[in-house]
Amino acid sequence: MKKAFLVLLTGCLVNAWQNTYAQQRMYTMSEATNGLRMELAPERLKLFEWVPDEQAYTRAITGNGINAWVKYSVPSMKADTLLTAATLNQQLSGSRTFNSLPALHWINSTTAWFALGTQLYTVTPQNGKWTAATWCELPAGAENISVNNKSRQIAWTVNNNLFLRTADGQTHNVTSDSDINIVNGKSVHRDEFGINGGIFFSPNGDLLAFYRMDQRMVNDYPITDWSVTPAKANIIKYPMAGGTSHEVTLGVYQPSTQKTVFLKTGLPADHYLTCVTWAPDQQSVYIAILNREQNHLWLNQYSATTGELVKTLFEETDPKYVHPSHALAFVPGKNDQFIWYSDRDGYTHLYLYNTNGQLQRQLTKGNWVVNDILGFQAASNEVIVSTAKESPMEKHLYAVNLKTAAMRRIDDAAGWHEAQVSTDGNYVLDTYSSANVPAVAQVLGVKTKFKQQLIESADPLKAFNRPEIRNVTLKADDGTPLYGKLILPTDFDSTKKYPVIVYLYNGPNVQLIKNTYPASGNLWYEYMAQHGYVVFTMDGRGSANRGMAFEQATFRQLGTMEMNDQLQGVAYLKSLPYVNADKMGVHGWSFGGFMTTSLMLRHPDVFKVGVAGGPVIDWSMYEVMYTERYMDTPQENPQGYADNNLLTKTKNLKGHLLLIHGTNDDVVVWQHSIKFVKSCVDTGTQMDYFVYPGHLHNVLGKDRVHLMQKITDYFDLYLK
Repeated sequence: MKKAFLVLLTGCLVNAWQNTYAQQRMYTMSEATNGLRMELAPERLKLFEWVPDEQAYTRAITGNGINAWVKYSVPSMKADTLLTAATLNQQLSGSRTFNSLPALHWINSTTAWFALGTQLYTVTPQNGKWTAATWCELPAGAENISVNNKSRQIAWTVNNNLFLRTADGQTHNVTSDSDINIVNGKSVHRDEFGINGGIFFSPNGDLLAFYRMDQRMVNDYPITDWSVTPAKANIIKYPMAGGTSHEVTLGVYQPSTQKTVFLKTGLPADHYLTCVTWAPDQQSVYIAILNREQNHLWLNQYSATTGELVKTLFEETDPKYVHPSHALAFVPGKNDQFIWYSDRDGYTHLYLYNTNGQLQRQLTKGNWVVNDILGFQAASNEVIVSTAKESPMEKHLYAVNLKTAAMRRIDDAAGWHEAQVSTDGNYVLDTYSSANVPAVAQVLGVKTKFKQQLIESADPLKAFNRPEIRNVTLKADDGTPLYGKLILPTDFDSTKKYPVIVYLYNGPNVQLIKNTYPASGNLWYEYMAQHGYVVFTMDGRGSANRGMAFEQATFRQLGTMEMNDQLQGVAYLKSLPYVNADKMGVHGWSFGGFMTTSLMLRHPDVFKVGVAGGPVIDWSMYEVMYTERYMDTPQENPQGYADNNLLTKTKNLKGHLLLIHGTNDDVVVWQHSIKFVKSCVDTGTQMDYFVYPGHLHNVLGKDRVHLMQKITDYFDLYLK
């Protein structure tokens, strides 16, 4: 009895020690840097896709010896295993070996396809079982592969030309431009305006619209490949603010005639072609034409047959800028009605129009933004959307009635929700996280109370010694609320003084402060808190999801208003008794790198240390589309460009500044920081510099661990 008691007591002590040790675990730098994408990632749904014309979906099931595509019927949740990786290997013996399953894409309820590189396969039921077979092999180098479900035509690009494979297996050279600076079928306007591709199949899939970009007139720019000896200059086209931009047109290819008609979008040729949308009847194509000044938009309809302008439906103007980012969303079954996103009342909202350009009604309204249209529920005449209605720090799902504009919320949990809508609009896959909820995936009924939870992830960070995180609301100088997070050191002692790191971005189209997992927003913040730092981050004016007045406050003066807001954060930090105001550091990347460098030079007495990654140094050297939207051209706004040109301010540096850049950066080109170093030499200013050979705008993969260790070491060297 006594021996059993001692064994039990010993076991309890061991368990207690193990639990205590587990709670005190520290992050490694690798975990803090890449962990949330790798070993510390919450369990998430894999390869989910709704099956067309069925109340069913497929997903990949892995683990415990299982590796299979499984189809589930809704609402019964009856499961049907389609194929396992082992079966796939047997059926395609000699073709490929599948250690894991690729994404499965449905053409219709009885045919799906998947790709491995340029090899495409089909999955269909044969003799009562699902069977995989080779579909086709695309040429080596094929990119931007686009499959149309209705016609089963496949489009792709090789280098700068566009190709089409018709359903009968014939390959068409849609374009054959020999000049590599005429680019077909790819994204244009440097992926601004919501553009993420250049191939647009018609609704029936038998016609193909595509972007054609002529950039012969744009200045050459060298991106040096240092991995070979001698080094090699790869020449790209990079249009800088105020300089010559590329010219884009839109072609419509008819496979039956093998002819292309280019839409007559007119002059000036360097305007922007956005929001490309086919009419449901395929007779026309809609394009939002935006002038280069980006303050005037025309929504135009063009004949797909002749390319002629049919009519201008309406125009939108703004004294600062118009920012179209979404295609038209035609109402199912209503070929003459579509939904248009507009910021005209100060927030992104939805407007129902007919194809004569007449406004039917405003569908959403309020001091909040609509994020996306997700789908339609035709039976109840509703559009399903995601919005920031509850809070700018959350995203929720709503159904909006197209006749009454009545709104009803679909989800019921706090957090940041993403969704996929079934083809009939009866169900949504709702995936979300919040500060302390790692990941949930559930199927919800749009018109019913049906709810089926698919995944509720365990907390992958429960073994770590994690810091306390406080939500903070400050006020800008005009009273605008500013949302931030304060991350306290682990084992926090309010009687001590701690060094501080401010992490920031504060640029357009980006939001750092969200109610997502983890509450800190970044495990590197938590790593620094474990090592004795207070960490602070805040979205100032100019950042996303707060409406146009909030975003446009920085117009023509990028960097100035944002610094004022970040200095409100500094004042708050200095008011805290446990903050050592003499040991403050600042860090950011890209726009955040620009902000970091700006603060170090324009307010040199605030921060002792700064680390700026991939920073814009001189806005006249950044790309046309982004820069001219927020700054106008250097010719139109010389004072704004001069005020925020950091090359003229290097002599102001007092603290320690480390600049970091990827040598192959084609977004913020390397010349920004090289010229900054030259200016420091010219003014006798000492700074520190480090490059990552071969990396683009961001340092990713295993090298990112090296990057974050370097940043951490720099702060430790000068703040501890």
